[in-house]
Amino acid sequence: MDDDELISVLPIHYSNSLSPNVHIHQFPLLSRPLQTPPAAAVSGKRIRARIKPITRRLEIHVPVDPRPEVWNGERSKELGAARQEDDREKNQDVGKMKQMEGEEPRLIEVRMRSELIPQEGAYMLGVVRNGQLHLQPISETHQFRPTLDVLGYHVSKESTFERILTDGPPPDPDEPPPIQTTSKKEKKPLEVKEVQVSARKAADDKGNLQGGLSAVRREMLLAIRAEEDEVWEDLDFCDGETAEGHEVFEAVFSQNEEDLECKSDITAFLKDIKGL
Repeated sequence: MDDDELISVLPIHYSNSLSPNVHIHQFPLLSRPLQTPPAAAVSGKRIRARIKPITRRLEIHVPVDPRPEVWNGERSKELGAARQEDDREKNQDVGKMKQMEGEEPRLIEVRMRSELIPQEGAYMLGVVRNGQLHLQPISETHQFRPTLDVLGYHVSKESTFERILTDGPPPDPDEPPPIQTTSKKEKKPLEVKEVQVSARKAADDKGNLQGGLSAVRREMLLAIRAEEDEVWEDLDFCDGETAEGHEVFEAVFSQNEEDLECKSDITAFLKDIKGL
């Protein structure tokens, strides 16, 4: 725009000292910072995090706000028991969730699980400080959503219980099967119709397509199984107000004053842009 006046030029400081540990983490709309609620922090609860390094899956466990005006304690007992059973079936590490003897399990945290989002092009983290633009490359982008596994497990258990109440318990394999009683009413003979069926071998291209679909489905199942079998590794969660958070933030800024020399021309740059 003609009226948009250039007022300053910022020197760029590029550094990859934190690579590949700079990520974009996207969360649902939050009404407050991603921090432990004060009521939960008083009782010693903290945010925990863990990762599956091979499948690049992250989880963040945020303690719930236990105040009665915002949290249903009775409902948390039901969901807590369901989560405990779900973790046990999936061989989850529940060692940190031990409760005292005789204490009922409760749902005390919200789990947010990440989904790795493919990146289009090169992403950069940029911070302007003291008239300089500092850049760090971003290696991964993750979208976090609350997990609903505990609700699905709870609903499936309720459906099973309702089915048992309706249809009765399953038959005992050691008992002889019940005798089937037949009605004394005479049944009309079924009308028999002649049906002609012909079989035809599928074309090679369709056969290959079917085999390809089976192979893709098999690979998807193997990937899901591999992720379930992979062991979680614990991470230390440090928000922006901690000393560790301030230390990492200061590492974003490069102190190197060496000038970088560009070894590529504008033609090579334009050729790398998709769609041109």
